[in-house]
Amino acid sequence: MLIDWSQRVIQTKIVYYGPAMSGKTESIRALFSRLNILSRLESIETTSGRTLFFDYGPIELSHGEWVIQIHIWSATGQDYYAETRSTVLAGTDGIVFVADSNPNLVKENQRCWEELKGFFGDRLGDEIPVIFALNKRDIWPMISRFELINTLGLNGTSQIFETVATQGSFTLEILQGVLRQILLGSNLAQPKRIGT
Repeated sequence: MLIDWSQRVIQTKIVYYGPAMSGKTESIRALFSRLNILSRLESIETTSGRTLFFDYGPIELSHGEWVIQIHIWSATGQDYYAETRSTVLAGTDGIVFVADSNPNLVKENQRCWEELKGFFGDRLGDEIPVIFALNKRDIWPMISRFELINTLGLNGTSQIFETVATQGSFTLEILQGVLRQILLGSNLAQPKRIGT
């Protein structure tokens, strides 16, 4: 996170991460559509419409005298372009992990989660907050929240939203949740001691 005290601007980076075809791009599109800023979203896609390298778009919010500039990215889920993931993740302040509800893709969810933990180690969850979007809740059969928690080895405090990206469910709540965790973990939220 970058803080410009003189201009009262906070810049932060949030990355949507997860298996190929789990709904990362659709989740971001739904968010930008809901905020009426879809034209700000850029995607580098293959000819078949799949994310080649990343999706990117800026969101700007006002909070009192401060401006919060949120840089939203997605990392490609395709293994062929796996080399680009570490570049997209550089400088990340928060993660939205988009998991696929399809029972046949449980191992893909797990593989991606382990890969993400490999990039950040102990910083993941502590310094870098993660919110989970268990996507495609409109398919059948689907895994349960409990199965996701067990598969990924999450603790009971992990924040999980059950989403349908194509319907834009919980897009704003997820953004607010991860942004809140980023700001609470920063020096901005730490009380300052006055005197001795």
